[in-house]
Amino acid sequence: MATEFIARGQDLELKGIRKEFPGFVAVDNLDLKIPAGEFFALLGPSGCGKTTTLRMIAGLESPSKGEILLGGKDIAGMKPHERPVNTVFQNYALFPHMSVLENVAFGIRQRKLNEPLAKAEKALAMVELEHLAQRRPQQLSGGQQQRVALARALVNRPSLLLLDEPLGALDLKLRRQMQIELKAIQMEVGLTFLHVTHDQEEAMDMADTVAVMNQGHIEQLGSPEVLYDRPKTAFVAKFLGQSNMFIGKVTETNSETTSIEYKGKKITGLTKRSEKVTGVIAIGVRPEKTYFHETQPIDDPGLNILGPGEITDIRFTGVSNQYQIDIPGIGVMTVFAQNIGRSPVVELGAQVYVSWKIEHSFGLSDLPSGVEEEQ
Repeated sequence: MATEFIARGQDLELKGIRKEFPGFVAVDNLDLKIPAGEFFALLGPSGCGKTTTLRMIAGLESPSKGEILLGGKDIAGMKPHERPVNTVFQNYALFPHMSVLENVAFGIRQRKLNEPLAKAEKALAMVELEHLAQRRPQQLSGGQQQRVALARALVNRPSLLLLDEPLGALDLKLRRQMQIELKAIQMEVGLTFLHVTHDQEEAMDMADTVAVMNQGHIEQLGSPEVLYDRPKTAFVAKFLGQSNMFIGKVTETNSETTSIEYKGKKITGLTKRSEKVTGVIAIGVRPEKTYFHETQPIDDPGLNILGPGEITDIRFTGVSNQYQIDIPGIGVMTVFAQNIGRSPVVELGAQVYVSWKIEHSFGLSDLPSGVEEEQ
């Protein structure tokens, strides 16, 4: 790694950011702090406000209200080219009439800095594309174009690099390869990366911290592991993977456990993993944390046990088998069983029980729509 590309990222802080468009609010009172040198992902569905947020940081949109601080300095009033920020877009935005080398050198020439070609050559070497310096962008693969766009952004030594769905145009295998390469480059150059994406797996694979955005605000922020294992809202639980959900009134709670009654059955979780412990709450469990059994398990206070139910659907996904189990009076549950060369039950119509450890339950702060509450 050339030492001139090892830079010091800067803290990014958004304070009370609001963006209004005619007829709707895209971003509403957003507060966010991204520490220097962190790979941060802003994750959410289309229309949640994540791209608008990125465009405000880049200077392509102006906030209706609030401050954008980079290294403690408010950059909200600065023009895009005045900000120590570069952006890599999904379509890469390479100039087709220029060689790869000239594309990378373009920003340096615009800023009238010395040795633009020499700096561009070093940036290409960083992304291992120096041997393609004289080709045109259309002669490159999608992954190669993505690396050229990254080199063009990094050669300017920004304090902050914005990534706007940069891998969205790549096929699955190449996208996963580029995820590894992009993370490795970020760790080497030491910049602050803000990655905007709707791809949950991409965000979870690459980011140190993920903020899940919904309808203009942050639903939850934390490490990928925490967000997945302890979702706090129904939106996060559904957006990051699949969940089995149960809604019911709290019947028992103490310092250790909290239980609800769901359609005559007791569902229990740990109190420390519950956002609410009174009234009507939702308790969920991830499908891969559940198990099914051909015979009824022995009652165990550390287990939730439901059944028997019928296996109504089996899907092979490569790494796992996904089972739909219809339990009379309860509804349909999803169970993932890891593909280890055999499965305990493979036939449709089999009668099974479902269980999971109470420490794998999570209690939400709100109620998901479309899940029936026990009356």
